Amino acid sequence: MTAVVRMVLEKISPTDDVRLAHTDRPQHLMTSAALELAFRSAAVALLLVLAAALLSDFRNVLAARLGAAFALGSTAHAVSYSLDVTSRIPLWHAPLIALSTGSMVVFWLFTRSLFDDEFHLRWWHGSVWALVAAFSFAGCVWIAPSGHVRFSVTVVNLIVLGFIALAIGQTIASWPADLVERRRSVRVFIVCATALYGGLNAVLQIAVAGHHVGDVAETINSGVLACTVAAIVYAMMRVDGADLFPAAAEPAPPIVFSQPAGEDIADQKLIDALMRLMADERIYRQENITIGVLAGRLKIPEYRLRRLINQGLGYRNFNVFLNNHRIEEAKAALADPAQAEVPVITIAMDAGFQSLGPFNRAFKAVTGVTPTEYRRLKVSAV
Repeated sequence: MTAVVRMVLEKISPTDDVRLAHTDRPQHLMTSAALELAFRSAAVALLLVLAAALLSDFRNVLAARLGAAFALGSTAHAVSYSLDVTSRIPLWHAPLIALSTGSMVVFWLFTRSLFDDEFHLRWWHGSVWALVAAFSFAGCVWIAPSGHVRFSVTVVNLIVLGFIALAIGQTIASWPADLVERRRSVRVFIVCATALYGGLNAVLQIAVAGHHVGDVAETINSGVLACTVAAIVYAMMRVDGADLFPAAAEPAPPIVFSQPAGEDIADQKLIDALMRLMADERIYRQENITIGVLAGRLKIPEYRLRRLINQGLGYRNFNVFLNNHRIEEAKAALADPAQAEVPVITIAMDAGFQSLGPFNRAFKAVTGVTPTEYRRLKVSAV
């Protein structure tokens, strides 16, 4: 691997005569090249260790597998990336650059799986990755060499920025529902650090496409990459892997709450008040109900309500907590002979779901059958 990384540092001149070990090269350039090699090697080593650890400990968890795939794609980035893009790109760089570009699709999928325990890969996800990687490869071997360097670099990096934006949007939409405090900050840090580095690189590469930026800039970029990877690995080491990558989608705990011994009396009163809001006012029916709104009704800070629902009631995600109550109401309605003619979508909307698809998925995850099958089983049992 070191030999491969060393090849990255060779400066390709129009005559391909410049070599890393050229005896006439100034000493400060030799030092810069050696430092760049050290940074790239460190980043590659950390990424490979991270991928191996994820596959070893959490190979059955989709988020971990996607995290490992992203780490491997980032390894290709560490080996091949250069701010100094000219029309001549070494042929062996092309597949690595294609993998590096495709890794941003994996980053988006990784973010989705990290914040959504119900996320599943679809066939078209692979098609999107293949199209992005194929265009990047074509840019290296055909578009850029034909004299369209700026066009190729700009389009590829706009694609990168697009998937970074999708990942950030997923984080913003999903992060508030995470109830496990010790993993919330780590998840956001992983996404933000990756997005910041990837976004700045994309913008810089668009800005300097077709121009030489020099060895110092390349060394600084490699150093920032190594530091970013090291910071992400360190952050992941500070949280239990089982919290960051739960082995399975969270099962819905029962509605009936059993108070653990020694629980603070004030917390018990808050939990009782929360359950009254759920059972009596059916606040879960409200459109776009958030943990902030619920905390406001209870007149407590959000962090305290998260802790109560997580540690007191056993939920890891706020949406699962709400959906459990919604599904209990839907189950009662589906089993009621008096509502046998009420459409399933009406029951779903009355319970607080916004559409039929999420209702069907959540209902089957809890009961093991679809709402229609559940209704048929209840009717036949009467």
